[in-house]
Amino acid sequence: MQNLARGFPIVAITGPRQSGKTTLAREAFPTLPYVNLEDPDTRELALADPRRFLAHHTDGAIFDEVQRVPALMSYLLGMADASPRMGRFVLTGSQQFGLMDGITQSLAGRVGMLTLLPLGNAELTQAGAQAGEGQRPSLEQRLWRGGYPALYAARRALQPTQWFATYVATYIERDVRQVLNVGNLLTFQRFVAMCASRSGQLLNLHSLAGDCGISQPTARHWLTVLQASHLVTLLPPYHRNFGKRLVKTPKLYFLDSGLLCYLLRIAGPDDLHAHALRGAVFETWVVGEALKHRHNLGLPPDLYFWRDNHGLEIDLVFEHRSRLYPVECKSGMTYSSSWLDPARRWRTLVGDAAADPLLVFGGDEGHRGADYEVLGWRALGVA
Repeated sequence: MQNLARGFPIVAITGPRQSGKTTLAREAFPTLPYVNLEDPDTRELALADPRRFLAHHTDGAIFDEVQRVPALMSYLLGMADASPRMGRFVLTGSQQFGLMDGITQSLAGRVGMLTLLPLGNAELTQAGAQAGEGQRPSLEQRLWRGGYPALYAARRALQPTQWFATYVATYIERDVRQVLNVGNLLTFQRFVAMCASRSGQLLNLHSLAGDCGISQPTARHWLTVLQASHLVTLLPPYHRNFGKRLVKTPKLYFLDSGLLCYLLRIAGPDDLHAHALRGAVFETWVVGEALKHRHNLGLPPDLYFWRDNHGLEIDLVFEHRSRLYPVECKSGMTYSSSWLDPARRWRTLVGDAAADPLLVFGGDEGHRGADYEVLGWRALGVA
């Protein structure tokens, strides 16, 4: 983040509600005054007279939830161009569509972008070690609780089910419905629940719309807003076919396994042991961890899956230095060599461009083979 502040006059932090954007901005830029545009009085002043409002912040500021006052973007452009000072303003926004519209229209080329998703496995592991936790969490506990920082705050009495109930009602149903102008709350609730039941699956808009009693264009629009709110993501298929006919439909994933478990009505971590969707929840978590890792390094997402019309599938594919890296996800705790069979078949199609496959599984201990690597879930994201 500091690198962005040295190269751009404005830094923008996007991400879902409650992912820690405000905390990060205030800790990374302690000398900048903090301005919360969710506050009605502050927002009213910014809306009524943006020039006078910004005149109080000529030396810079953190503007939280700036998408609430989109007119500020045009005025910030003039201030950024008038001074060569880098890292002068920090913007945060939970609704990416509002923030991104203002940036692309008014601040293009002057803003360094950072996406902050909920806490990753490495961050939670480090925080637990620093706090002196005597007992390490199980995989089921990590999946069920998810990564939202509020669930790990000291002296927090709320259970994840209580917190997620409030989160869904306050942020998803209020914020997203406000943008979508959805009149029927039950229909929207059903849509979100149906998306959760499809996490880790190929997106079928016809089926999704039919199960919710809405049109396909409506389902597509609602899904786009959930994406822009950083609640779900669509993983695109890898474009090279290697002589095979490929599936061209993206896969749907939630970005936090805890929120996914809540929407699937999984009552506790013990219920995940034999749950029918355990594999989908684990795969969702791995994809989310991969995205967090790339965002935290300032890299574009650039993650894909690969699947041909015969059902051969690789859960994750990414490119690095002209090599293709396949990643397989298995929630089982006991390693089986057959889990790598799809990746080995895929390598015969790809040829020299294929790197050694990586298997992420639900066990604690990984190992390195002659032409593959097995990674236990605890090591995911941990350097």
